[in-house]
Amino acid sequence: MRARTVTIPVCYDPEFGPDLVELAKAANLTPEDVVRLHSEATYVVFFLGFSPGFAYLGGLPQILHAPRLTTPRKLVAAGSVGVGGGETGVYPIDSPGGWRLIGRTPVRLFTPDATPPTLLQPGDTVRFSPIDREQFRALSDSCSADKAI
Repeated sequence: MRARTVTIPVCYDPEFGPDLVELAKAANLTPEDVVRLHSEATYVVFFLGFSPGFAYLGGLPQILHAPRLTTPRKLVAAGSVGVGGGETGVYPIDSPGGWRLIGRTPVRLFTPDATPPTLLQPGDTVRFSPIDREQFRALSDSCSADKAI
């Protein structure tokens, strides 16, 4: 399979990114700066792991590097976009997790009955595109593992 470029829409609203403000403060940035830096970067899928379809994405700007939470959350919603150390990633299914959450995508990254079942594959290039809450809601009903913007 050839490496592809995949653009994933992300709503960086505090409802979906409970750690956005804290991450911004720690980096001496505004939340808008974090969104801009995170969405302007180009990422590479290093490997899949942790849970089905969880892609570890390299290329996070150094200023956004942040340690994982001391105590992981018991439940992180599927589609949550997080920062863990020097990487970023998207939780493909509801699961526990300790990454700092900065947004959420309506795109499904793991669909067990699809071929392949994961949207992202090692070597793919990923970009994040900011969307607002209305766009998030509109896309939530139509997105599946084979649809990215």
